[in-house]
Amino acid sequence: MVDSTAGTGGGEPESSDSLRTFGAVIQGLREHAGLSREEFGDLVRFSKHTVASVELGRRMPDVTFVERADEALGNTGALRKAAGKLARQPGLAAWFRHWAQLESAAITLYTYECRLVPGLLQTEAYARTLFTNQLPPLDDEQIETQWAARAERQRLLRERPNTAFGFILEEHLFLRRTGGVEVTRELIDHVLQIAELRNVEMQIMPVVRETHAGLDGPMRLLETPENTWFAYCEGQRGGLLVSDSKELSILQRRYARMRAQALGFEDSVRLLERMRGAL
Repeated sequence: MVDSTAGTGGGEPESSDSLRTFGAVIQGLREHAGLSREEFGDLVRFSKHTVASVELGRRMPDVTFVERADEALGNTGALRKAAGKLARQPGLAAWFRHWAQLESAAITLYTYECRLVPGLLQTEAYARTLFTNQLPPLDDEQIETQWAARAERQRLLRERPNTAFGFILEEHLFLRRTGGVEVTRELIDHVLQIAELRNVEMQIMPVVRETHAGLDGPMRLLETPENTWFAYCEGQRGGLLVSDSKELSILQRRYARMRAQALGFEDSVRLLERMRGAL
């Protein structure tokens, strides 16, 4: 299956009252059961930080979290029914939200990007440069909401140490100097820091490369805890969520080929260091 959702003001913030209410119900039931966030996290197999984010209304709970939470807190079906009424996560484009739900629980997440540095790797200054130059323009509240949502997503890199993250980034993303020299210098430092994490594989696709398997555009691949794969491909005002096995096979083969065509980890780090030194 390939799901296509066109963008219709998707970057604008929406009410999160239902998220906060749902989170308060989870917290009340958990405390009634005498469970700490860490103990409850062990039962539903999510980190205590994820539990806290759901309880505080900062994160849209995915289907797996809701199912396990309902089972752990009485198996009444009430949480499953309530989850269907939740407003979508504020600060995320409409077409991206389903992917964000899958992403929050993924055990493998691969990203190839040729347009801009992926949201999971962005610094605040880099992200704000993108937000302030967006068309149609965003107001201050919308920019703050978008950055809050992006910063929340970035917690995945450190809160899910057992998730394998892979990034293949085009060299020209850094050569463009989006936001200026200082923003780019900070961005490269940040990417180098993230690359040191044991669960992160960072590769750079050099500018001088006669051809490679990703010329059709950016892609993301993920594996769920149930070992089901999905892909996501994004354009100007919409995205495609891909679950068809034949389409996934093509994208997986392309990503595998790109891993062989991009620079290895050590060469990628050296290239980033050289680019930073040249700023």
